Amino acid sequence: MSVVEDRVLTQDVFEELARCAIRAEEALRLEFVNGKLGVKAVPDGDHGRIIVWLTQICMQSGPGRWLFGEQGIRVESYRRGNARPDAVLAPIDTFVGQGEWASPDDVLMVVEVTSYDEDTDRRDRVEKPRAYAETGIPVYLLIDRDSCEVKVHSGPDGVRYEQVVTVPFGKTVTLPDPVGIELDTEPLKSWVR
Repeated sequence: MSVVEDRVLTQDVFEELARCAIRAEEALRLEFVNGKLGVKAVPDGDHGRIIVWLTQICMQSGPGRWLFGEQGIRVESYRRGNARPDAVLAPIDTFVGQGEWASPDDVLMVVEVTSYDEDTDRRDRVEKPRAYAETGIPVYLLIDRDSCEVKVHSGPDGVRYEQVVTVPFGKTVTLPDPVGIELDTEPLKSWVR
């Protein structure tokens, strides 16, 4: 009987797999979070509208930052993971010259909008909050279309987020510093099934 060693996917191998996946199927997006290779769901029209809505709010909050859609970032220094959040708020020149999988060092906030697929619970509610907190990203905003709630994770301690504020769609919630935005979630009621 032979013993097979657990092998960790290297950054180079993951990036090559991700490039091959996109060439094979344009809508196929891979992520490597919590030691697991996963497929990111293709967003629907309401999902896209939520990102547009949030982009407009972020742009009105002040110059010099941008809400980047689908920017790949490196997460989880231990496992060398790669995530492709639905949106990333960062200073406007943060990702210049970095390529597809960028450093999260200057990221202010990551955003995930739940998709209607079987992996959303594990991916968006469990694995990604842990990966983003381990990486030290100050704010993780989860727009949960299944529960019709917004969850604002903040205060990463290197393992998890110490604060999680949950409000139902229709309430106002504060995205804490360094984001510093009051978010009226009433419009989100229009973009759920």
